[in-house]
Amino acid sequence: MHRPPYFVDPDISRARTIDSSFYTDPGVFEVSRERIFSRGLHYVGDTGMLPENGWAYPVDLLPGTLDEPLAMVRNKNGEIRCLSNVCTHRGNLLVTSAGRTNKLRCGYHGRVFGLEGDMNFMPEFEEVQDFPCPDDNLTSLPVMRFGPLLFTSLDANISSATYFKDMADRMAFFPIESLVRYDDLSKDYYLDAHWALYCENYLEGFHIPFVHEGLSQQLDFGDYETEIFYPWSSLQIGIGKKNDHTFDLPQNSPDYGKPVAAYYFWVFPNMMFNFYPWGLSLNIVEPLSANRTKISFVTYMLDKSRYNQGAGSDLDKVEMEDEAIVLQVQKGVRSRFYSQGRYSVTRERGTHHFHRLLAESMNNG
Repeated sequence: MHRPPYFVDPDISRARTIDSSFYTDPGVFEVSRERIFSRGLHYVGDTGMLPENGWAYPVDLLPGTLDEPLAMVRNKNGEIRCLSNVCTHRGNLLVTSAGRTNKLRCGYHGRVFGLEGDMNFMPEFEEVQDFPCPDDNLTSLPVMRFGPLLFTSLDANISSATYFKDMADRMAFFPIESLVRYDDLSKDYYLDAHWALYCENYLEGFHIPFVHEGLSQQLDFGDYETEIFYPWSSLQIGIGKKNDHTFDLPQNSPDYGKPVAAYYFWVFPNMMFNFYPWGLSLNIVEPLSANRTKISFVTYMLDKSRYNQGAGSDLDKVEMEDEAIVLQVQKGVRSRFYSQGRYSVTRERGTHHFHRLLAESMNNG
């Protein structure tokens, strides 16, 4: 296995891309589970999935990578909590379907937990010494919100501000609290390629004129901009060739006067927030194995009358074009004649930033 350290020069004009072993070595993928994904921030749904106080729904966090069973609950006071969904007695799952509840009761031996995660009751344990103790309670994980969207992390020390502040500031004009999820317009895709190759493709508009003929007709490639928000996110701004199907920006926006057709925010390691005048297409990239990836397009609508227009139209067609090129790259990076490439200083800043984060995460054991 190619072991850390990986190195990507901070000077993009001198840097080489991350070594190809990152995509091809199964052992590296195993290491990345803990060093990248167990420490990251993850989408777990939205407030609409918890419609009432005393409601719970199960979450399987990153199947195939983390496989962590969690339960999202709204307690009697309306507070949203994220708890381990594993009974502390013998490891049985507690919440197996969404619904109303005032307790979490294990269906194996009857242990009962409150919606705060505290162990309330256990039959036939009268003679057990030092029981209950803190280890008998369910682990509670942090819950972070961005509008109605909910996120958590296995790292209790994580701060949502380091991930979302720049996006929230830039999109302050956008009524994100009004977003409504449309399941019938959401879709999952499966790709026989490494998850990071898919992210890399997203993080640069360099390929748009060569891969996306339709999208290229909507966006002005010459004015395409990339901004890096340290440490964990970046933004690509799609400038429309026409003034229709663009955002109506307020004067206090740093982009006021520009015909912005799309804001493409990326949050490390695997979340893409694509804002269009009609709403938000949230893309979640889930590694299933070293060469198998699930991409979930979750549609949140703001103005359905503007849906499927401008840069936010034909998303399925754009996805198919992206997948076709990523599959070719998946084959190419396995070549014995390829190990690293170089970056366009003007067009691949997002990819360079991503590779820097990958290297730092993999080296930080």
